[in-house]
Amino acid sequence: MSGYLSSDMRKVTTHRFIEMKQKGEKISMLTSYDYTTAQIVDASGIDGILVGDSASNVMAGNSTTIPITVDQMIYHAKSVTRAVKRALVVCDMPFGSYQVDCVDGVRNAIRIMKESGCDALKLEGGVEILDTVRRILDAGIPVMGHLGLTPQSINKFGTYSVRAKDEAEAAKLKNDAIALADAGCFAIVLEKVPAKLAREVSEAIWVPTIGIGAGNGTDGQILVVDDMLGKTRGFSPRFLRRYANLNEIMTSAIGRYVEDVKNCDFPNEKESY
Repeated sequence: MSGYLSSDMRKVTTHRFIEMKQKGEKISMLTSYDYTTAQIVDASGIDGILVGDSASNVMAGNSTTIPITVDQMIYHAKSVTRAVKRALVVCDMPFGSYQVDCVDGVRNAIRIMKESGCDALKLEGGVEILDTVRRILDAGIPVMGHLGLTPQSINKFGTYSVRAKDEAEAAKLKNDAIALADAGCFAIVLEKVPAKLAREVSEAIWVPTIGIGAGNGTDGQILVVDDMLGKTRGFSPRFLRRYANLNEIMTSAIGRYVEDVKNCDFPNEKESY
């Protein structure tokens, strides 16, 4: 199934993302945080892999993305980039790595790019971080924006509910998207916003939008790989489609292994030297 639905096996670049929007070709993205998973995701024909700060939740068990550090993001991103041959690899800049000032943001951005080998970075926020985005772009680093529900601001929002439902916030989100695109961002994630607004934003800017809980009018979609594969439990937002139930499969397999060990059925003669 390598290269599924794509005969073009060239390395995906930020320019290719923009080309795909121009051609009306939807962009597929998933998260990955480790070498083994990234190998499988990349070989399946995905266009982009996000090394998300959601690793804070998925890999470390934190309740928010806030605790994860630059060092930890570099570790995960480096593991992913070693595995990937085709997909565009984007790494999240974690909370606190770019909000202090532009100089701090650029310094951390350069370090993540140099040490991880990823292709681009993602930052949460609109006009408030525009100067930092411009400085990172000026340093030659591609930037993906992120608007709508921005998990790094969860303590400010106080909830993970849908954003930009009222007219004022919707207008700000659209203006933020235009500003980020005009500044040079190659794509923008729209998370948990009304489908109508996401479609309007996608039509208003020349760079692709990647939706998560933003309807089908965006230029692409992204999900957390552990969620869509059914490894996680107790998290079932409306936008999540589970394509497998690995939690059940893994639990069953491990249970059979435990039983075989207890009953001295593993290893058998053929599995021994």
